[in-house]
Amino acid sequence: MTKVIVAGAAGRMGQRISYMVTRNPDLELAAAFEHPDNPAVGRDVGENGGFGTTGVTIEPGLDAVIDKGDVIIDFTFHKATMGFARTAAEHGRAMVIGTTGLSAEDLATLRELAEAHFPCVQAPNMAVGVNVLFKLVEKAASILGDAYDVEIVEAHHRMKKDAPSGTALKLGEMAAGALGRDLAKVGVFERNGIIGERTDEEIGIQTIRAGDIVGEHTVYFAGAGERIEITHRAHSRDNFARGAALAAAWVAGRPNGMYTMFDVLGLNEF
Repeated sequence: MTKVIVAGAAGRMGQRISYMVTRNPDLELAAAFEHPDNPAVGRDVGENGGFGTTGVTIEPGLDAVIDKGDVIIDFTFHKATMGFARTAAEHGRAMVIGTTGLSAEDLATLRELAEAHFPCVQAPNMAVGVNVLFKLVEKAASILGDAYDVEIVEAHHRMKKDAPSGTALKLGEMAAGALGRDLAKVGVFERNGIIGERTDEEIGIQTIRAGDIVGEHTVYFAGAGERIEITHRAHSRDNFARGAALAAAWVAGRPNGMYTMFDVLGLNEF
């Protein structure tokens, strides 16, 4: 059985990941940690998360628990994630990373660490439905081609720190790749004032932040006289947490290197 360490265990995602780990028969919740200043340190992770006593205490930092588990699940903050990855590399621990806001430089460093020291599943969204959405968008873009404008709208809760979401960026990358474009060159992330006509190449990604929206993504393919909308709405964080638990069970014992949820779910061939 794979022993799991949960990062940021007192946060909203950390609580649900901890719960989903306890529900997966292939996993054991071995340890959990938080920033040393977090008031949840010292509490039982299940009691803190509202799903009962687990016997696992939230510890002050990764160093306090690194020897207790096989896989670290991290959905925290990009700066913290990179520190955790370096610790994982030192100890040869696998990782599952759902943190968003990682820069291109961060991802390059993460890949270098993983290829040398540990297996890592990294994805901007680990919900099964969202990963199917990625593939649907790629396929639709390849079929519809340049005759259809591509626009993406994403909505999340008011506390989310990064924009656009990592999921929206991945959707843009999937569409751009299928169309032979580079999102870094054709992505439009803000429109205001007299902007002129839309170009044929651009892919728009727009952001909504409001209330307690868990996560919504809609991709528009708009052509002459018609449009196709493909939408995913998350009703609970459990979808992301369940996917993270699946990834943790899958990655244990894999060769060093970077993997995605397409690997976990067997979607690479589609």
